[in-house]
Amino acid sequence: MSKFGELIDLNVPVLLDFYTEWNEDSVSMHPVLRDVAAAVGDKGKVIKIDVDKNNKLAEALRIKSLPTLIIYKNGEMKWRQSGEQDANTLIGIMQEYAS
Repeated sequence: MSKFGELIDLNVPVLLDFYTEWNEDSVSMHPVLRDVAAAVGDKGKVIKIDVDKNNKLAEALRIKSLPTLIIYKNGEMKWRQSGEQDANTLIGIMQEYAS
């Protein structure tokens, strides 16, 4: 869990995508997240977290449905949403927290 603390304790927004390879909605988010990462560049970070491989973390954060997207900045949760999102929405939210 200490690695998780390091991941989210950045002064740029960090978008976490909790997913599994067997969940269709999760898999369909992959290209969207690539677009978001490309758009925000070094003003943010996009990290995909496989729930099957990070079970304890998913439980600790009460991840119930997939995909679940969470934005942290300076170690603090700023935004959370379950379900698919479009790239423009996510880019806008990331930019909002980047300033």
